Amino acid sequence: MNTMRTRNRFLTGLTLTATLLAGTAVPAVAAPIVLASGHVDVIDVDYAGGALTVNLLDDTVSPSVERNPADVVLRVPHTAKLTVPSGSAWTFLGAGGHAWVLPQASTAGLLWGGWNTTEVPSGVLQNNRVTFKLTNVTGPAGFSVYTVSGGTPTVLFDSGNGLPDSLNVNRNTHAHVNWGFDAAGTYTVTFEVTAKLASNGTTVTSGAKTWTFDVLP
Repeated sequence: MNTMRTRNRFLTGLTLTATLLAGTAVPAVAAPIVLASGHVDVIDVDYAGGALTVNLLDDTVSPSVERNPADVVLRVPHTAKLTVPSGSAWTFLGAGGHAWVLPQASTAGLLWGGWNTTEVPSGVLQNNRVTFKLTNVTGPAGFSVYTVSGGTPTVLFDSGNGLPDSLNVNRNTHAHVNWGFDAAGTYTVTFEVTAKLASNGTTVTSGAKTWTFDVLP
């Protein structure tokens, strides 16, 4: 047996293995972009080229940037914590007496989150509107979206009473709402936006999109 030839083959094999391992290294995963204050369109809807798309419009930078919701963490700081008003109209915010809310009015130090359908052209979709559907929420407690007028809340989405929840939203809408969380912790919130084409009634969809909210105690 040729010992030298066997040894050379063994060393060559080690070199080849090391080269393959180095060439197949898994790339590092980019850290999420954390947004903590300023204006964002959490659900930014567009229809172009036959496709209904949803992104997050980050208006905390200039110029604004369209971001994939999967790449972003929306931070809800301790200063968003408030005492839940008394009365049965507010029970959707849970029974803990406190909730964390990103408000519908611009507030220093907090995200001002809304939605936007101004990029949807007129006449393309039936009734000139889309449907927002909240399909799934994971987290330590309930999640809700609501508006307040004259001290009275109108609940638009509430994970506490079962899902899915749906809301029709007209095109050319830019609105702000309250984003409520019943407890501190990390929440993932999944929406799908759908519509029907005015031309033939075909349903178009953005597909499921998931946002992450980090609610600090």
